[in-house]
Amino acid sequence: MDSLIEFFSFSDPNIRYVVAGSVLLAASAAIVGSFTFLKKKALSGDAVAHSVLPGVCLAFILSGTKNPFYLVLGAFATGWLSLVFIDNIVARSKIKEDTATGLILSVFFGVGILLLTAIQHSGNAAQSGLDQFLFGKAASLVGSDLIVFSSISVILIASVILFFKEFTLIAFDENFAKAIGFPVRGLELLLTTLTVLAVVIGIQAVGVVLMAAMLITPAAAARFWTDKLRVMVILAAFIGAFSGICGAYISYIAPAMPTGPWIVMVLSILAIGSFFLAPRKGIMSRYLLQRKNQNQILEENLLKLFYKMGEKDQDYLKERSLKSIQEKRPYSFRKIKRGLQRLLQQGFLERKKDKWQLTLAGKSKGQRVVKLHRLWELYLTEKMNIAPDHVHDDAETIEHIITPEIERKLEKKLGYPKTDPHQSDIPY
Repeated sequence: MDSLIEFFSFSDPNIRYVVAGSVLLAASAAIVGSFTFLKKKALSGDAVAHSVLPGVCLAFILSGTKNPFYLVLGAFATGWLSLVFIDNIVARSKIKEDTATGLILSVFFGVGILLLTAIQHSGNAAQSGLDQFLFGKAASLVGSDLIVFSSISVILIASVILFFKEFTLIAFDENFAKAIGFPVRGLELLLTTLTVLAVVIGIQAVGVVLMAAMLITPAAAARFWTDKLRVMVILAAFIGAFSGICGAYISYIAPAMPTGPWIVMVLSILAIGSFFLAPRKGIMSRYLLQRKNQNQILEENLLKLFYKMGEKDQDYLKERSLKSIQEKRPYSFRKIKRGLQRLLQQGFLERKKDKWQLTLAGKSKGQRVVKLHRLWELYLTEKMNIAPDHVHDDAETIEHIITPEIERKLEKKLGYPKTDPHQSDIPY
């Protein structure tokens, strides 16, 4: 508790630098990464992250110092150049984008490793710590680093706000943007530039190896929670910022734990949690919806079966045994009993010893399912010219999802018919 209070009091300047730097780096990368993610260019971040290393090394060789401004400038140059090369390779050859990305990534990173090795054997004492760009070390951020990164973060966020509408359009419908006269090529170059800047400022925290995760993972996690782009971008920024704070805190209470990898770990945990727990799009939500739909189909099929059996016997409220139900519907006893029990709880069935009987509400619901089935069969034969012996399976599916509005339209369009294609009565 003492360490928690001490950390979040931000009384130590080092804590302030690390936290502010981590939050700015993660949030700004997440904002730009949202559009990269939507344009399905997740590998671009990885390519840029690996391509900045030769730029960092060249900047150090030419300047002789580890001035963050020079290093960022060098990293930006080679990172931007790598994306230009990828675009040109894809446009002027038969090589696909993923292959071109892998090619440029490996070549630039290989050159960077060669230059870094040469620097380490040069005897220049100033090169100490330069290899931190490989794996990152957010804990080494100082005031001068923070000034540079803050400035770039402000540029990134301001640019996204200013061109939000344009970036949204090219992310979702590039051809429409071209048709209405938007400078698509220029906008893509601007987004490329912002992506490179986001990667460049992020490598100080997590290094070139993990930077792609910092760019794409917040957007991927946010996408599970919303369908609105504005909300997604804001949520991605909050996820990135929260991960930055958590990474810094873990590194503070456990000095052996590096900040950058823990930022990515927290991001990964949030992304996995979103993948499973997000409403509507999460695995659990989809599973529950699937179970709900399966139960609905089972219940409606059983009610339809009860109605059709009553139709045959001219007694809709007759008691039925479990065996007679299974003879008509090839379900397992366990599945039938589960469906019957649910219908009993909902008031559509009554149980008398070992037999089951429709209630008036159950008869009404079963009658509607039969009606929808036969209406749809008639619609397919009359309006779609499908043979009567080919319409049953389709009607078996569609009867469960026809809304009352569609039901009324079907009745009107077919002229309130009395019988289906098989001359069975359509109940009203």
